[in-house]
Amino acid sequence: MVPSAYYVLLSTVLFTTGVIGVLTRRNALVVFMSVELMLNSANLALVAFARQWGQIDGQVLTFFVITVAAAEVAVGLALLVGIFRTRRTTNVDEVNTMHG
Repeated sequence: MVPSAYYVLLSTVLFTTGVIGVLTRRNALVVFMSVELMLNSANLALVAFARQWGQIDGQVLTFFVITVAAAEVAVGLALLVGIFRTRRTTNVDEVNTMHG
């Protein structure tokens, strides 16, 4: 059986990778993927703690996080396609204004 500390360590590494991706990358798709990586690392930690304490609460919360992440991806990609159609770029520095 793998100790829960390993899961928490992996979750920390994944979350840090996601934060670095959000802060350093300028492509909106990569930023979305980095946010998803952070959400999945939180899910991993929740499931690890739920397993450690024998509770189902962490798994239920993970289900809700996955649902919110799926909705976020759907809305975010729709916005990104709309922005790309009008501006022809996905660089977050070039689409920082909302006027048409």
